[in-house]
Amino acid sequence: MRNFGLNDNEVAASRDKYGTNRLTEQKTESFWDKLKDNFNDPMIKILIAALAVNVTLVILNYTGVIKGEEMAWYEPVGIAVAILLATFVSTFSEYSNENVFQKLQDEASKIKCKIYRNGGIVELPIDDIVADDAVLLQPGDKTPADGLIIDGNIKVDQSVLNGESKEAEKEAIPEDYRDENANMDFLNKYKVFRGSVVYSGNAVMRVSVVGDQSVYGQIAKELQTDDERDTPLKVKLGGLADTISKFGYIGGVAIALALLFQRIVLHNGFDPAQIAAYCANWSVIVEDVIHAVMLAVIIIVMAVPEGLPLMIAIVSALNMGKMLKDNVLVRKIAGIETAGSLNFLFSDKTGTITRGKLEVVTFIDGDGAEAKTYSAVQPGVKKYLSLSIHQNTDSVMTGEGAQRRAIGGNATERAVLNFSPDTGETVSVKTEGKIPFNSANKYSATTVSGDANLTFIKGAPEKILQKCKFYIDAKGEKKPFAKHDALNAKIDELAGRAIRVLALAVSEDKIVDNESLPEGDWTLVGVVGIRDEVRPESITAIKEVHGAGVHVVMITGDRKETALAIAKEAGLLTAESDVVLTSAELAELSDEQIKEKLPRLRVVARALPSDKSRLVRIAQEMNLVVGMTGDGVNDSPALKKADVGFAMGGGTEVAKEAGDIVILDDNFNSIDKAILYGRTIFNSIRKFIVFQLTINVSAVLINFVAPLLGLENPLTITQILWVNLVMDTLAALAFGGEPALHRFMQEKPKRRDEKIVSGAMWSAILTGAVWTFLVSAVFLFTDLLSQYLPSSDRFPFELDSLHTAYFAFFIFIAVFNAFNARTDKLNLFDSINDNKNFLKILLLIAVVQVVLVYIGGGVFKCNGLNGVQWGVVLIAAVSIIPIDLIRKAVMGSVVRIH
Repeated sequence: MRNFGLNDNEVAASRDKYGTNRLTEQKTESFWDKLKDNFNDPMIKILIAALAVNVTLVILNYTGVIKGEEMAWYEPVGIAVAILLATFVSTFSEYSNENVFQKLQDEASKIKCKIYRNGGIVELPIDDIVADDAVLLQPGDKTPADGLIIDGNIKVDQSVLNGESKEAEKEAIPEDYRDENANMDFLNKYKVFRGSVVYSGNAVMRVSVVGDQSVYGQIAKELQTDDERDTPLKVKLGGLADTISKFGYIGGVAIALALLFQRIVLHNGFDPAQIAAYCANWSVIVEDVIHAVMLAVIIIVMAVPEGLPLMIAIVSALNMGKMLKDNVLVRKIAGIETAGSLNFLFSDKTGTITRGKLEVVTFIDGDGAEAKTYSAVQPGVKKYLSLSIHQNTDSVMTGEGAQRRAIGGNATERAVLNFSPDTGETVSVKTEGKIPFNSANKYSATTVSGDANLTFIKGAPEKILQKCKFYIDAKGEKKPFAKHDALNAKIDELAGRAIRVLALAVSEDKIVDNESLPEGDWTLVGVVGIRDEVRPESITAIKEVHGAGVHVVMITGDRKETALAIAKEAGLLTAESDVVLTSAELAELSDEQIKEKLPRLRVVARALPSDKSRLVRIAQEMNLVVGMTGDGVNDSPALKKADVGFAMGGGTEVAKEAGDIVILDDNFNSIDKAILYGRTIFNSIRKFIVFQLTINVSAVLINFVAPLLGLENPLTITQILWVNLVMDTLAALAFGGEPALHRFMQEKPKRRDEKIVSGAMWSAILTGAVWTFLVSAVFLFTDLLSQYLPSSDRFPFELDSLHTAYFAFFIFIAVFNAFNARTDKLNLFDSINDNKNFLKILLLIAVVQVVLVYIGGGVFKCNGLNGVQWGVVLIAAVSIIPIDLIRKAVMGSVVRIH
């Protein structure tokens, strides 16, 4: 054995001079960092502002600066609880999933390498490697650092670095070699790079670059920047926050002015003399102004949907748990929200749309009989096929039962051997001669003796078929072969589907001197078709994603012809106008030209890493929400730049760090699910907004009109607290469990700048709010219900039936409207069985409200209701259901008309 490697003293010296092979860990957010970031949510900021005002007023109230009992301490406490619950739930969910992710990443750092130290070979962790170490590389190993081959030769897969799926051949450096190019040069036949995988051969590499200075490390380091743009949901919520703020401020000021108008003008009967006397009493004016300001603050708080941040946190947390079971690990909550808004998805081919490994997809014998599996091969042909596969290969079988698989050799060898995992025959043979495969000859051959005295030949059809004069028929007999043209036509057809074909033949003559193939006529066993097969579920998923309005572009390092065949089979190419470009063609186009072609672009072949980042940037400039899939180090910049990066679970650690979502099973079908869950979250948020804003708008309307008609507070502060906080929190749980319905995938993607509250939602909100206001007006300002709800005075603020009934009515009309809000269908119980907690929570709200009516006493201003009064309350409340059903029917007719 040659003397490779370093001794302990040399290792220490190298470590001091060049450092270790450990990559600088990407800084991860602590729980408290994530919590702090969640306080930047637009809705949370509004709540914090409302909380600050409330706390100030409560302090002034309790210190005697402000007179009265309007501001109670539990109002700001309730708001604070809503803020803390929302931020803690979302932070905990994201932090928990991040811990799961870090465990996956930690496994990668436990890789051990075979290193020459002190004259022998030892296994050491990858981080312990130093510059000038000698590392033994064997099939299946990941190259642990950048370096040069100093002994042996290997074939490596560098696709994680350069996107090129073809295996690269590496050989030992000559004695006079000088490394004049220090930059990354993946075509250099002497250099190997960290992250590449050894497919075949054995070699020793001398480490030249370690840690962050390696190509792998440099790309990883570039990703540690925070230049992400706001997610579509954050943009939409920011717009909603602005709208609610304006509505709340305008409503609060209007209500304050209305109250002052009532105190100054109405209370004084429009009498100028009384008004003048009132205005002369400054202490009364100041007290009334303070009271009006306090009421305005209450209304502003009422306009803010306190439950919305909590609801978003709950629905995200619940769906993140469901997604993990479906092999989708959400690292960042924003990622799943954004997935539902995707317009464009740039997807890798290998391992995502396809299975990610070569396999035999067909076998055709000399009779033209085709078999998709080994068991379907003609019985007489099987014996020769099995011997041809097992005796002429560099791969070997390992494992038992379902775990049995081929290892060693190159990907093609393993694919062929996996087609026939068992020999099917008990034979005893000895290898007499062997010609290994090389790219010049395009064939391999092995001569055996013993139970079988044959030479098995495997290679390119153009090299094999011309020498085949016979073939093996279904009975295993040798017959004259006369179907060359038919078989060649079939091979051309397979080539058109990007299926690589190898021919298998046998000869009764021997290999000559391990150099020359047997003379004489050969007998054809058959041809095998090999391809990285399209996943059947990918075809269905791509169709569904297309139906969802998401434009899918396949990006691959394969040649154009292969990419075209895969794209057609996967359902990506469906029209004559579809555009397929190579990287070279893409480079010749300006950004503006690409923008013109982007809506019709379906495939980019021979793609470079820079192509992915450029396409993401251009699509984002068009205000599109862009997704990118990837598994290699070379994919990481594009994954980071995209609005949502889907990293493959079987990919590199750097790619997974750059992604927002990790697809654990590397399957396009899981991306389809991520989009569905993202849309489910968005739709659940919209349902809750309809539910909440209906309550809030109606409450503002009532509190605006009531002072003008002589009633200052239709609902007490305690009652408002119950409506705004307790009920909203429970409702957030109810809407948070809404199921992921496949009909969401039939909706068009939402534009980045599209308002979160749509026209249809405003129609539901305003219809419900106006109807609630009208029925409230009947309750409070007419004598229509007085015979059922007696009151000692028209507008008493005491324990009376009218106010008790109105409080109960307001809660129950909200409960019934929740059924309207959760579905846009006329069937209010649509998919209700998939969210049984919805019924349970609404029942809980109803039960608590009934209890409050009877035991609320002075705190909630309730004194109980009799059976008739309950009937009036429930009939008035349930009336919102037929009203909204009429609205839905009318809206449906309008949609059908247009």
